[in-house]
Amino acid sequence: MLLQQIINGFVAGSAYALFALGFTLMFGVLGVVNLTYGFYFSAAAYIALFATIKGAPLAIALPAAAIATGLIAVVVDFLLLSRLRKVRAPELASLMVTLGATLFLYSGMTALFGSEIRRFPIGLVDSAPWTFEGASVSLAQLLIVGTVAALALGLVLLLRMTRTGLAMRALAENPDAAELMGIDTRAIMSQVSFVSGALAGAAGVLIALEYNAITPYMGEAMTLKGFAVIILGGLGDIGGALVAGLLIGVLEALTAGYVSSVYKEAVGFLLLVLTLWIRPLGLFGRPSARRA
Repeated sequence: MLLQQIINGFVAGSAYALFALGFTLMFGVLGVVNLTYGFYFSAAAYIALFATIKGAPLAIALPAAAIATGLIAVVVDFLLLSRLRKVRAPELASLMVTLGATLFLYSGMTALFGSEIRRFPIGLVDSAPWTFEGASVSLAQLLIVGTVAALALGLVLLLRMTRTGLAMRALAENPDAAELMGIDTRAIMSQVSFVSGALAGAAGVLIALEYNAITPYMGEAMTLKGFAVIILGGLGDIGGALVAGLLIGVLEALTAGYVSSVYKEAVGFLLLVLTLWIRPLGLFGRPSARRA
């Protein structure tokens, strides 16, 4: 029972961490809280759903959905936030603009697809589990963990080993200095939006695959959980987001298994409150730098 709950929590926490990676990248580099981020999570799940209904395998549907939501994120950033950055509007302005956009986008998605739960086609992934020491692991769960590990590694390599990643880190540290050094900050911001949106989209498909349930507002709950993850891990810290996502996933599973599923959703926010009381900068947060 314990091993099974840990496995389930680790799988769910992997998807939480992937979602939070894009969230913390967007916050760490662009310095804005973009509430439309949860919409990309939901939109990608629907894109993958309709792709698989048309016969596309998951190996095509998942990256296609992630790329599509990355492009949507670039468009949304250009339409809503580029002007605010140009006039140096306060952070509250971006929060309110994206809040209004989120309500509009969720309502539009509900009008298009309805509010009922949609599910992937039967047999999309082999459902036969492997058993070990009384615990079972499905191919879908292994796929989720493997995909998250690959994308997280890819993000770290992008940030640490490429010129684009160097430009992103420079932009996160000091936007004005980065522009004076010849960095095309507009292009880098668009790339950050694309990567963040793609990561959110991939997380949306993986969570939908794990629970086989897709609804328009699934991204809304995930956005709140994403806040808990990035604050617990440390604002703008990639490694902290990974650890915090896994921690919340495992603790949620243990709470559901040994206490009650009623309290499962409260775990992340309890950790959030405790973190703000005891260590406001998060587990890995540092007061001297805003890290990409």
